[in-house]
Amino acid sequence: MAVVKELLRAETDGKISFGDYTLASKSKVEDFQHAGDLLKVKTFNEITRLEKNGLVLYESVPGTSVTNFEETADGITFVVEGPEDAQITLGLAEDTEYEVIVAGADAGHMKTNLGGKLSLSVELAGAGEVQVQIKKA
Repeated sequence: MAVVKELLRAETDGKISFGDYTLASKSKVEDFQHAGDLLKVKTFNEITRLEKNGLVLYESVPGTSVTNFEETADGITFVVEGPEDAQITLGLAEDTEYEVIVAGADAGHMKTNLGGKLSLSVELAGAGEVQVQIKKA
């Protein structure tokens, strides 16, 4: 299991890892400096939420652990793990169409709303780690 015991950490390749779905009570890390941005994470078994500069970048219900999270101008990629299926909401560019790939399978194209939110379900129960790629279409 790839829970992030530090709750939020910068990896040597510039990516970040965050979240610990095994926690029974809410834990958080605030004011984490990374690549010129200010990050905040709140995590426990019910929810994992990552904010960048005060805006939601990632949120899952129930809580998850995320590794190799990378945000680029074209989208977001990460590996997610959790004990049960999760609803994930990402903060992206508003009113933009993205190609969604989950566990190597094309999940189709999705368009963000005017707030830039994109929501997807990821089947995690018994799956271990699942790779998610979100790319501008």
